[in-house]
Amino acid sequence: MQDAQVIVLATPVFFLLIAIEALAGWRRRRITYAWSDTLNSIGLGMMSQVIGVFTKLFMLGIYQWVYAHAALFPLSAGSPGVWLGALLAYDFLYYWLHRAGHQVALFWAAHVVHHQSEEYNLSTALRQTGSGWLAGWLFYLPMAIAGVPPLVFAVVALIDLLYQFWVHTRLVGRLGWFDRWFCAPSNHRVHHAVNDVYLDRNFGGILVVWDRMFGSFQPELDAQPCVYGTRSPLRSWNPVWANVEVYAALAHDSRHARRWGDKLRVWFKPPGWRPGDLHERFPRKPFELFAIPRYAPPMTPAHAWAAGAMFMVAIGVTTVVLWNAHRLAPLQLAGAAAAVLAGLWLVGWLCERETVSGR
Repeated sequence: MQDAQVIVLATPVFFLLIAIEALAGWRRRRITYAWSDTLNSIGLGMMSQVIGVFTKLFMLGIYQWVYAHAALFPLSAGSPGVWLGALLAYDFLYYWLHRAGHQVALFWAAHVVHHQSEEYNLSTALRQTGSGWLAGWLFYLPMAIAGVPPLVFAVVALIDLLYQFWVHTRLVGRLGWFDRWFCAPSNHRVHHAVNDVYLDRNFGGILVVWDRMFGSFQPELDAQPCVYGTRSPLRSWNPVWANVEVYAALAHDSRHARRWGDKLRVWFKPPGWRPGDLHERFPRKPFELFAIPRYAPPMTPAHAWAAGAMFMVAIGVTTVVLWNAHRLAPLQLAGAAAAVLAGLWLVGWLCERETVSGR
């Protein structure tokens, strides 16, 4: 079975859990969902999966080539110890990729998509980037060199990804000893928060032990409620812009920086770093918690229903594409993928139409 088909089979479970969480939040009078945000978070996950149909061949192709030509000790896929070791190795390397995604601007440009939502719920877990394939594969090549078979690598990568779904919730509190060892809802809420005390903490995928080992762990504090989103808010429901906004800002700064060294540094310095001359010519307001109102353009009932209907069509087409991707001809696949992306763009357009028409 293809990994895209596994995602298709898991999707009804995702949606059921999202519905349960929304109902539980409503009963507790803790509303953690907003219509436009939920549609766009899930839509970005669909977009990521459709793009992944094309890019996974690239990433796994590189992994397989390195494994075939540089593996030091090819390991057996029939050994349970190999599978467990591969999962631990993947999670360890994921920690460093995730950490780079917050501390290197080029990697943040891809990872930012996952953090743009100002809500925090199970739909946020599905909000994934479409450009992580550009450089993220570099971090996993040590597994190929160590001899982890491509099949084992692909499966443990999927396990690591699926595990992280459930930790995106505000309705599960602290879990005692579990929080000390594993990535859990409390730990991951910290990771998504923009408060000073929480910024760039808790990068672990399955295990939070890596954060404790390498000095990036921060527990959730009762006196500091988490505030979600990014320090440079997206303020758009356009899924294409969500994926390119930071790349565009980095390209702007690189183009306008006066020194050649700075033109390169903007891509590899921490997010938000800018040379002094850019601060003078293109000033930005400093970040202040609560200074920017939540992005929530009003929607008419007609637009809300239309966005929901278009979203359901996009889900249907995405399901067909993911389930049959390995059977479709390249031109068919490209056409279907373009239809999905166009539908998701239309959903975003409908969600912010009131703002556009009111300008």
